[in-house]
This record gives sequence, C-alpha cells and structure tokens, in this order.
Amino acid sequence: MERRVAERLRGTLGPLGLEAHAFKVGWYNAVLQPAFHLPYPDDTLAFVVLSTPSMFDKALKPFVNKERLKIIRDPVDQCISHHLSRVKEKFPDQRVDVMFDYEMLPSRKPKFLAQTAAHVAGAAYYYQRKDVKLDPWGKKKIFGVCIHPKYGGWFAIRGLLLFPDIQVPFLEQPAPVDCVSTEEKRIELLEQFNFHWQDGRYRDIIEVKERYSEEQKAYFATPPAERLRLLGLSQEAQ
Repeated sequence: MERRVAERLRGTLGPLGLEAHAFKVGWYNAVLQPAFHLPYPDDTLAFVVLSTPSMFDKALKPFVNKERLKIIRDPVDQCISHHLSRVKEKFPDQRVDVMFDYEMLPSRKPKFLAQTAAHVAGAAYYYQRKDVKLDPWGKKKIFGVCIHPKYGGWFAIRGLLLFPDIQVPFLEQPAPVDCVSTEEKRIELLEQFNFHWQDGRYRDIIEVKERYSEEQKAYFATPPAERLRLLGLSQEAQ
C-alpha cells in the first residue's frame, strides 16, 4: 500500500520539483517530547514533502502566472498549499491530512518539527550540536540544520501528508545519508548556519548536484514585503 501511495505522490509532486519521503508517525514521536507528538497511531503512514531547487521554475512561476490576482499572502506558501491540497484529489478513497511548515498550534508551537520529520524519513540528515564530540560553543545557543545528500542546503521542508486510514507496521526505516561525516565539517556547518547564515555558505558544505538559480537566490534574499515585485505582482494584489 505504501509503495502505491508513494508512486502516486512521485507522479504528482515530482514534476513540480517536490519530493515526498515516507515515514511512520511512531518514528517521529519516538524522538520527541510528548508536547510535539503527532496525534496519530504509531503505524500511521506519513510523508514529509521537500521543495528542490527546480520548484521555483516548475511550480512557483507557473502558479504565479496563473493565479496572479488571487495571491494575497506569501506566494511560495500559497503555491505549496495549492499543490498539496490538490494531492487529496488523487486519493478520493482516502483521508489525507495536510500540515504546512508555517502552521502554528494555539500554543504557538509549530504543528510539526520539519527537520526532525526529514531526518526520521531518511530525506535529509539533521545535524545538531550533539553530533559534535568536542563542542566549541560553550553556553551559546546552537541551532541544528538539515543537509540533503543531493542538494546540500539548497532545499526546504514544506509540509506533511498524513494518511490516517493507512497503517504500515512493516515499513522499514531508512537512515538519512550522513554526508557531513567529519567532526571538522560538522563544526564548520553549524558555525556557518548559526553565525553566517545570510551568506548561504552552509548550503554548499558538500558538493551539490543542483542549487538555486541566481533569480531564485535574489527572490529569497529579498525581504518578504518586496518579493511580489520580483514576480511581477503589485502590492495592490497583496
């Protein structure tokens, strides 16, 4: 069942520059405190959805051209929301719950922890402070970051698709690819991400197969309020 669902998702999301990676809710809940647990049985089938560098040209720009008068918030969020909501149409006989990376609970906690989901699904390795043996940071707060084996840091985690009626007790958990395997590189990665994230060097911590285009880099480097202009949209539309 998981294979059939995965193939249908690949056929739907792949042409849009999106990846879907399967996991069991129990894998995710097992590594988090109860406050962050997903409220589903452990064997429930779920997928974490990533956007790859090609999403900008394959999904975002066509969406903006088609829906330009209906764009009232962040175009990327609206584009992803549109396409993941349409996934439901591909599964008319199944309940499909969708969670987006930007959604919050009433407690102001995120609905799900995106990097943890990507790690347990084997989609990208979540490098954290605990992955460094000789910690050089003392009392500084150090945030972790996911690195994709193909795209390095040139990707984003966009949402979850949950299939509450599909239980997959025998699904085997894939390990994420440990592509930043030396102590020195991990320190360099976490240093760059925490203290120099604006220059984006952390994204190239490994040799990548594909990165954002110059147009896409300019888009994401622009303050959100000014991004509509780059896509040819007016502030009035917003």
